[in-house]
Amino acid sequence: MGLWLLDTDTLARSRFVISPLAETFATLIDLEEAVASHPAQQKWLDAHLRGYREQLGRDPVAAAVIRAGYRPGWIADFLLPAPVGDGSPHIDEELHRVRTTPSASARADLATALGGGPLPPLLYRDDLPERAAALLEWVWTRTVLPDWERRRRILEADIVARTRQLSEGGWATALDGLRPRTRWLGEGQLQINAHDYPPRDIAGAQLLFVPVTPRSAWVTWDEPHRYAVVYPCSGVLTGQEDRPAPHALRALLGPQRARALTLLSTPMSTTQLVALTGLALGSVGRHLKVLLDAGLVRRRRAGRSVLYYRSEAGDQLVEAARHGRSGHPVAG
Repeated sequence: MGLWLLDTDTLARSRFVISPLAETFATLIDLEEAVASHPAQQKWLDAHLRGYREQLGRDPVAAAVIRAGYRPGWIADFLLPAPVGDGSPHIDEELHRVRTTPSASARADLATALGGGPLPPLLYRDDLPERAAALLEWVWTRTVLPDWERRRRILEADIVARTRQLSEGGWATALDGLRPRTRWLGEGQLQINAHDYPPRDIAGAQLLFVPVTPRSAWVTWDEPHRYAVVYPCSGVLTGQEDRPAPHALRALLGPQRARALTLLSTPMSTTQLVALTGLALGSVGRHLKVLLDAGLVRRRRAGRSVLYYRSEAGDQLVEAARHGRSGHPVAG
């Protein structure tokens, strides 16, 4: 079992951050594996996979670095430095850290990823960090950046949800659902995976939790200062965000109000709706008031948060619009 041992101060200082580099590497994993789990992902792969493979063909050194550094159960350390700073880092800052890795360290990390055996001849060179950073920058620029605002809203909404879980149920509740086989065991023990590794004492270090929108998860560190747990966003948030409001519902309610009603199949706070829709807080509040007055939405308090969710009338309206049926909700 992979265990991190930490004291109460380390846990109290831990925080959630957004890392463009983590999002980029998770996207690269999707491109490497090229297996779609749903139609939207297949559409995305159809749009980007050919370009990615052509880029690998143009730089076989970078392709060899990724194929050696990304292995089942292990990722070469230098490819994924733990985020640095008090706020969410910028992609240029994160890529600079990859680029400036000493070449000997990069080769050692790749050898570890390969199980300690010799490196392929193509990797005995000094520009491996630069080649890896260039490929990651290509993935960011071509596949992540055009979609970054949507992805960022999902990441922010997930952090809002995790923070609420933390305030209502403590660290055990917030951590248990992060990723498979990650859970809080109590007495300063955080299980991070099921691997049979010796426990790692991280007391006094900075502990970060980093969401990504692809279904990827890993841990990374810069010993002894920073440790990060990268986890996939809630499937509820990503699935809802990707599902557009039906055209008939947009025509009836307006695009933004229809979007809010579609999202509220699961209870959400105004802050989550702001993050997912990109609207201002005041606009979300006005849309919610109209939906409440029409009886399409209900609300309830959960701890310090007020959560909004569709009423039975709201469910009926969304389903009727989705399936092309006529009908109208009953205001209440």
